[in-house]
Amino acid sequence: MRTAFFLVIAGIAFSTFGPAETENPRVVIKTELGDITVEIYADRAPLTAANFLKYVDGKLYDGTVFHRTVTLAGPRNQPIQIEVIQGGQVGREKSLTAIPLERTNLTGVKHADGAISMARGGADTATSSFFLCVGDQPELDFGGKRNPDGQGFAAFGKVIAGLDVVRKIHRSPVNEGELLTPPVKILSIARIGE
Repeated sequence: MRTAFFLVIAGIAFSTFGPAETENPRVVIKTELGDITVEIYADRAPLTAANFLKYVDGKLYDGTVFHRTVTLAGPRNQPIQIEVIQGGQVGREKSLTAIPLERTNLTGVKHADGAISMARGGADTATSSFFLCVGDQPELDFGGKRNPDGQGFAAFGKVIAGLDVVRKIHRSPVNEGELLTPPVKILSIARIGE
């Protein structure tokens, strides 16, 4: 009788709460200035998340750099100003195929403080290079004016620890072209728990 009772209770709990949702993957970006932990929103931006994780799992980001920072005082910051740090360029020989742009109006992942997003030129051209937002950057969302096409960029996760490291990189010296001098080394990017 006890066994039947526990089975009934377990059945009610399962039907009420359903199976546990799969957690989004988390990665640690190890830099020479400290670690940045990022939750990757595979549930909301699956194409962009899968692309980024292919680079992570292939260890293609290891040994790359944060090469650029855009600040309000930066010499090249355009009329529509943003604040980001950018890194992860792997070079043409290691780049994977460009991916379709997952627009923020469809994913709901906005360029809020600490968001991670893919850099791009035109729509559907993102490969490896990514950036992290310093403060809220709504002009990078769909309909924003930072990119003339108004399509925005594909945000796909958020910093959950190490925002102080992001800000330290953001405050690092740059040249007149917004390039960090020297660049900040990315020692590795790896999934947590693997």
